[in-house]
Amino acid sequence: MAEDREVLREIWEGKLPVCFTLATEEVSIPVTPDPFYLMVPRLTYFPIVTEKVRRHFVRCVAADKSDNEMWLEFENQPLKWHYPIGLLYDMYVTDSALPWQITVHFEKYPDNKIMRCPSKDFVESHLMHSLKEADALKHKSHLMALMQERDHKQLWLGLLHDRFDQFWSANRKLMESAGDEGFRYIPFRLYAPELTSKPYIQFLIRPEDNEKKSTIEDLLRKASLFLSNK
Repeated sequence: MAEDREVLREIWEGKLPVCFTLATEEVSIPVTPDPFYLMVPRLTYFPIVTEKVRRHFVRCVAADKSDNEMWLEFENQPLKWHYPIGLLYDMYVTDSALPWQITVHFEKYPDNKIMRCPSKDFVESHLMHSLKEADALKHKSHLMALMQERDHKQLWLGLLHDRFDQFWSANRKLMESAGDEGFRYIPFRLYAPELTSKPYIQFLIRPEDNEKKSTIEDLLRKASLFLSNK
């Protein structure tokens, strides 16, 4: 992983400019509030970076709505908070226009489309669940089981505070294999809402097949066969 460190850092540091606007029908003050602009990391989740957005708009909604859970929408599409921000942008923005225009809501939470997220603790739980699922595919869950609670907390705090070195000093343990034993399977999810009604495509793929290293092309070819057989 050492030779990939700068590439990983470049990916980590990728950011998107976002313009948040309160839904017009929810404005309860005489003057429409100004939009709120943020540069957000592509690899993080909206609940981690939108506290300031909430504080900016909550004073502009009806008093009986101010304690409601905030949710976000883009072109009538509620945004799933448990998807990384960069993934959401790549899935739904077709013209690459920036800043990304997102609508903020405090009313009519779409429970049938997105999960509730009352606090950042839910984001932490989601992160740990995802890492455990990936480790089960790579190492039969051995490494996550061996990691101590402080390692788990270091992963979370690194993401929470956008600290590459803090996150990767713990995450590298999950990305490196001991001795000659490599990954059993490559953990991945392929998001293709235009091709399938499923949230994502996922199947087992080994790092090597018949002594030949698997490539992205191999994965996409298998995904195409996977879709055609459904």
